[in-house]
Amino acid sequence: MQELIVPLLNATVQSGTPILFATLGEMMTEKGGVLNLGVEGILSFSALAAFVTGYTTGCPWLGFVMGGFAGLLLAMVHGFVCISCLGNQVVSGLALTILGLGLTRFLGTPYIGLATTGFEKEALPFFSSIPFLGDIFFRQDALVYVSYLIPVLFWFFFRRTSLGMAVTATGEYPAAAAAAGLKPVLLRYFAVAMGGFLIGLGGAYLSLAYTHLWTNGLSGGRGWIAVALVIFAFWRPGRAVLGAYLFGGVMAFQLRLQASGTNVPSSILLSLPYALTIIALVFSAWKRKHSDMPAALGTNIEPEG
Repeated sequence: MQELIVPLLNATVQSGTPILFATLGEMMTEKGGVLNLGVEGILSFSALAAFVTGYTTGCPWLGFVMGGFAGLLLAMVHGFVCISCLGNQVVSGLALTILGLGLTRFLGTPYIGLATTGFEKEALPFFSSIPFLGDIFFRQDALVYVSYLIPVLFWFFFRRTSLGMAVTATGEYPAAAAAAGLKPVLLRYFAVAMGGFLIGLGGAYLSLAYTHLWTNGLSGGRGWIAVALVIFAFWRPGRAVLGAYLFGGVMAFQLRLQASGTNVPSSILLSLPYALTIIALVFSAWKRKHSDMPAALGTNIEPEG
């Protein structure tokens, strides 16, 4: 039995990692009071940027960083529309998704079917020898190990640093933050930029570690799942980890069912993560009083004079 469970859980961690990066990126953005529904487009565009960089330079780490900066670049477009131009955050986010997917399809066509070296799984000394858990968590690629640190740093940033608390104050009560001498506009730009960078890292993971090749539709709806997961996680990084691995597990499970030649129609199996998304949103609505949703989320503020 363990021969079946351990590989499935190992694949769960790998499938959940890009969702975790994207969820924490969206959470960072929303902590600053800006709703970004363009996660799907950012994931797709940054996956392409990371792949092209890794393919042309042969350096996957450079591709990983470039994926993050590609995400930052698209996110800043959203930031300019919503923060400086006071545009509607929902409309801008949806437009960003369309823009990102369109750019990816247009620019990525010459690379379809090409492969890059990317990141391979490597066992961590000592930790990989831990019974059961070592085979699941410590026989992964380097980017998975990076993802283990991000939620801890995220929690530390918002709970233990003055900058993190200032971003939180901007997302909760921007007028009060301004009265206290903070710069809500700059802080919102910071949250949008850092959130976009994290989302971009998730996109980079898809092309450099998850598939090692390029094809259209690589994001596969993970951006929408990440947006829902922020609500499911109540804007808390620890719950985001659990949610990302839960969705990653469902994705890994349905892929294995398809590979086993089950009689269940593939369309039903492919819809499982989205059915789970609806269930997660219903659960979150039921438990919403426990949520840490920023009070000023989605509310524009006047630029400073």
